[in-house]
Amino acid sequence: QVQLVESGGGLVLAGDSLRLSCAASGRTLPTYAMAWFRQAPGKARAIVAGITASGLHTYYGDSVKGRFTISRDNAKNTAYLQMNSLKVEDTAIYSCAASYALGVDVAHYNNWGQGTQVTVSS
Repeated sequence: QVQLVESGGGLVLAGDSLRLSCAASGRTLPTYAMAWFRQAPGKARAIVAGITASGLHTYYGDSVKGRFTISRDNAKNTAYLQMNSLKVEDTAIYSCAASYALGVDVAHYNNWGQGTQVTVSS
């Protein structure tokens, strides 16, 4: 098991940027693929971006391609989500997750952080 703690959320204006961090403890992060999910009010949790354990391969949801970038620093046991050109519709609770392989489904992940709120205002 790995424990995950997100940080970096907040209230921003449309067009602004934020960087979320996901710090891991317990088992070493390099063992795990990482992903960011988000859940808006009244909607199901959905993947935003994912990255393999090596960092060589990434995945992005269609709505964030070209605006968000997922990365990781295995030496720091931390994964990041750089969010640029934020839109009102990006408002959600963002959670990081870890698994032994990269997947796009919530059920694929058994290690989750508590989530951080991102609110984008117009």
